[in-house]
Amino acid sequence: MAMKTVDRTDAAAGILFLLFALYFGLQSLGLELGTAFRMGPGYFPLVLSCVLAGFGLLVLFNAFKSGSATDAGTLAWRGMLFILPAPVFFGLTVRGLGFVPAIFLTTLIAGLASLKMRLHWALLLAVGVTLFSTLVFSYALGLPFRRFGPWLSF
Repeated sequence: MAMKTVDRTDAAAGILFLLFALYFGLQSLGLELGTAFRMGPGYFPLVLSCVLAGFGLLVLFNAFKSGSATDAGTLAWRGMLFILPAPVFFGLTVRGLGFVPAIFLTTLIAGLASLKMRLHWALLLAVGVTLFSTLVFSYALGLPFRRFGPWLSF
């Protein structure tokens, strides 16, 4: 009889999801829950912790279901060097550059994380995300922010 192996990375991720779900679920129980129509401050965190627990159970089940353990592989350095600084860049520049240039450059930086992404596609993606974000956040939702900041006024 062949012994079934467990994918340790999936098992660890599933257990971590479950622990976070348990922690935040217990924290939300100290708050008023309310109902679905009249949500209290603890309702939404409790629902999110239940969703997170569901994901954790799925990942944990998948760890035991897989026939063989998979190697975690090498670390994706390029992805980490482009994806992790992108939101930090946005946070540091959105007031000075304004929303439009900051979201454009942030999307461009994040888009270059993949070796498969070519520059012209990254530029097209950045333009699309910028247009969509500006239409939604500035015009549709009417959020009060500067589209172009003081760093760009000469």
